[in-house]
Amino acid sequence: MKNRIVKKILRIILLVLVGAAVIGTFYFLWKKAQPVITVYEIVTPEKGDVETKTVATGNVEPRFEVEIKPQISGIISELKKEAGQMVQAGEIIAIIKVIPEMVQLNSAESRVNLANISLKQVEETYKRDTQLFKQGVIAQEDFDLSKANYLKAVEEKDNAQSALEIIRDGIAKNSSVASTTQIRSTITGMILDIPVKVGNSVIQANNFNDGTTIATVANMNDMIFKGNVDETEIGRIHEGMPIKLTVGAMESRSFDALLEYVSPKGVDKNGAIQFEIKAAVTIPEDAFIRAGYSANAEIVLKRAEDVLTIPESTVEFQGDSAFVQLVKQEQPEQVFEKHPVKVGLSDGIKIEVQEGLAATDKVRGAAIDPNKK
Repeated sequence: MKNRIVKKILRIILLVLVGAAVIGTFYFLWKKAQPVITVYEIVTPEKGDVETKTVATGNVEPRFEVEIKPQISGIISELKKEAGQMVQAGEIIAIIKVIPEMVQLNSAESRVNLANISLKQVEETYKRDTQLFKQGVIAQEDFDLSKANYLKAVEEKDNAQSALEIIRDGIAKNSSVASTTQIRSTITGMILDIPVKVGNSVIQANNFNDGTTIATVANMNDMIFKGNVDETEIGRIHEGMPIKLTVGAMESRSFDALLEYVSPKGVDKNGAIQFEIKAAVTIPEDAFIRAGYSANAEIVLKRAEDVLTIPESTVEFQGDSAFVQLVKQEQPEQVFEKHPVKVGLSDGIKIEVQEGLAATDKVRGAAIDPNKK
């Protein structure tokens, strides 16, 4: 009896489940067969500005960087400045200890000795001729010649002595110019780099080499942006265009700049032709831009101000023509009509509408996802 009741209950449950499955299947098929009604966002034209831009990547650098080089070879004996410090024109950066070459030193010493011997001989002749001239023994012409020879010998002796002192000490004692052993800045600015250390050997610049750089100095108040622009955009860029410069290392702070140079020659970089540009950067007093900061330059190619705009995604393009879906009815069902428009500038997000729409019109936007809350 008990088993019969249990079987009856199980049979009823099974029938209920089968019935529910059949009803669910029919409902699913019916629901799927119903036409899907897509609902669209409604967009109203807005007044605004539209800009077409290009972006150039590059670096911010001082306009002028001066490499300070020695006028004499030797060894760095003292550094009076370090990188990052300000320096005035004429201020000493380093001091060089001269290590003369023995061949040059011996030659200079020999020249001094010969000059002294020659001077002694000519001086004795000059003194003798002076007495003879006073006695009327020799003519004025002979006396003048003797005096000229004496003065030449004195000059030669002084020149030889100065040459020896320059080779040995780096400067002649009777020289009025600054010592060449004292390396001085030629401009006022900031020291960007001092690539030498105390004890390093340095050589002077000559026809065969550039010489050793003691320091690099630059005016950090006169900075320029150097970047590259692709050949597809270079035709729309010209000197005098304003630039918005973004420096990533300064929390993406922006600076104004003015384009002042566009290279007439392109360079192949990774298969693309790039043209160098330069722009003068305006630096506020509260900002300090370090040399070499990477930056992006945003260049406005064209600008339309206070024009009627709509999202570019709402525009349909067919050949040279543009269309929008104009809203004719919103309730109870959305009704749209294809409508031609004349468009202008686009920034990739919104586009200028020149003709075909009024500010009170409404157009079809993107489809609304019914599953999106």
